[in-house]
Amino acid sequence: MKVVADGVQEAGGRLVGVSVEFLHRVARQDADEMVIAKDLAERKALLLAKSDAIVVMVGGTGTLDEATEILELKKHGLHGKPVVLLNTAGFYDGLKLQFQRMEAEGFLPVPLTDLVFFAEDGVAALAYLEESTGVQ
Repeated sequence: MKVVADGVQEAGGRLVGVSVEFLHRVARQDADEMVIAKDLAERKALLLAKSDAIVVMVGGTGTLDEATEILELKKHGLHGKPVVLLNTAGFYDGLKLQFQRMEAEGFLPVPLTDLVFFAEDGVAALAYLEESTGVQ
């Protein structure tokens, strides 16, 4: 995320951060806006509310938690925002296989392609988002 945030600022974009109270001391200090949530649940809700689309990058258990909650909410029609899993160097190949198995065995009530787009690189992610949102 640091590389993305640096790029946003270098390009003259507006950087908005959403952190939690227990991590606020390590949150980026030079963001244009920093929202501090009381806990992780509130942070996830704020991230979704403030976004036009969701791009999940390589990460750990927190990233996986955020991604699956976003997909669960989308599955139930609680948001219709495009969701991209950026599958850098095949990082999410195993997760993609798991989702495909869930779909094949009837555990997804909607097609996987309606929930998430797996992008192999940033170019594919941006192309999908431009097509999905109509924004270039």
